[in-house]
Amino acid sequence: GGIYCFWENLQPYMPFYIMNERKSTMKKIAIFNHKGGVSKTTTSFNLGWSLSKQGKKVLLVDADSQCNLTMYALGADKFEAHYIENPNDNIYSALIPAFKSQPRLIQPVTCPQITDGLYLLPGHLDFTENEVQLGISMQLSSAFGSMENLPGALNYLVEEAGKKYNIDYAIFDMNPSLSAINQDIFVCSDYFIIPSSPDLFSLMSIDSLCRVLATWETWAQKARPLFQNATYPLPTTTPKFLGYTINDFNLSHGRPQFTFKSFMVQISEKVVNLLYPKLQGLQMTLTEEKYLTAYTKMRDSAQNHHIDYPDPYCLAQISNFNKLIALSNKQSIPIFEVVLDPQMVQEGQSRTLAWFKFLYEALAVRVLELTSDE
Repeated sequence: GGIYCFWENLQPYMPFYIMNERKSTMKKIAIFNHKGGVSKTTTSFNLGWSLSKQGKKVLLVDADSQCNLTMYALGADKFEAHYIENPNDNIYSALIPAFKSQPRLIQPVTCPQITDGLYLLPGHLDFTENEVQLGISMQLSSAFGSMENLPGALNYLVEEAGKKYNIDYAIFDMNPSLSAINQDIFVCSDYFIIPSSPDLFSLMSIDSLCRVLATWETWAQKARPLFQNATYPLPTTTPKFLGYTINDFNLSHGRPQFTFKSFMVQISEKVVNLLYPKLQGLQMTLTEEKYLTAYTKMRDSAQNHHIDYPDPYCLAQISNFNKLIALSNKQSIPIFEVVLDPQMVQEGQSRTLAWFKFLYEALAVRVLELTSDE
């Protein structure tokens, strides 16, 4: 009882301090689709790296308890060493003050630097332990005591890390589920990208996302006032749709094979005719002019590269990486930075790497254009 008493006595003095101290220009992007195998982690890492090469400071947030992004970014050796040498510098340990009702504020952890301008908030296997508590707190029409601090806790942690490292963009790699954790991350984000693959289940996921994302934002509109006096309040911004990507398909003569192309067309039609109007009705989109302008600029700058996406919401079409993904993971660098064996390298491989580099650079520039405040 003493801890709760101290915490509740401390709370009235905290919201004013926090609301006036945690102003940030950092932009948070959720990479989300509840379908697995659509390259969420690969997109997060490669996009984050590309944004850092555009002169932005980026924080990768591993919000998936499988920790694939952490392994990708650190590599096997550094991955193990990090958890041994820095057991508290991860997303789970950092949130203990909120989820264990400890009378202390959440503090930003030390985030490993991956490359110039690119940092990582490591994941943790036990992160999903927070799922039940968070889900209960989000179901309450009027949260009580320390429970009201749970929905805004992760957002506060990321904001504090953003201030510590002067971050411009935070990118959330999320698990493939409709969990309370994912809902919380989504409604606390400024923007979101939907990765997909050209198959039946990705096509079906668009139908599902139309319902789910609308439900999540409807909940957030009601919840934001309820949690406004919490120590860790929910942000008041509505997440905006940046677009979708198509990943992991085979090429034939430089173009998507027929079966994959058919699904690409169907996914585009679903996004244009179903998803976008649904999101637009909830103020979860940018202006149509902004989408079209960003797409046109990317296409015009492509020069000799063939870019002909089916709609202005398609951010990138990235074919499968074949053997390059294993090298990328082994070397803990993006696909386009993979170092090939000089004795094994072929001209076609060099062209492939250059193509992937162009695609991710174009994606990063387009994200910058879409998220600009002008």
